[in-house]
Amino acid sequence: MNSELQNNLSWSEFERVEMRVGTIMEANDFPEAKKPAYQLVIDFGAEIGIRKTSAQITKHYEKADLIGRQIVSVVNFPKKQIGKFMSECLVLGAVGEEGSVILLSPDFKVENGLRIG
Repeated sequence: MNSELQNNLSWSEFERVEMRVGTIMEANDFPEAKKPAYQLVIDFGAEIGIRKTSAQITKHYEKADLIGRQIVSVVNFPKKQIGKFMSECLVLGAVGEEGSVILLSPDFKVENGLRIG
């Protein structure tokens, strides 16, 4: 077992993390990013709406393949300025060697905005 893991996250802390399913509507190049990344526009449904973010997912994904793909994101982090771009959510993925990211997504199409629990 990894000695860096700590079992100190309370259930109430976990419940505060708003992980939601969204559908990628746009994927654009982000040449100003320090590491290769795309700017994404994601639809999280009527309650949450449209959010923008950047994601370092260029190693495994082409922009065209991302359109219409459902992903999982944290939607209740504070906004973060990345250069001239304002990130409004955090796309989740499995981080592999050299920081390569494989996106987390539902196995079946679900309603945008559904909460992960």
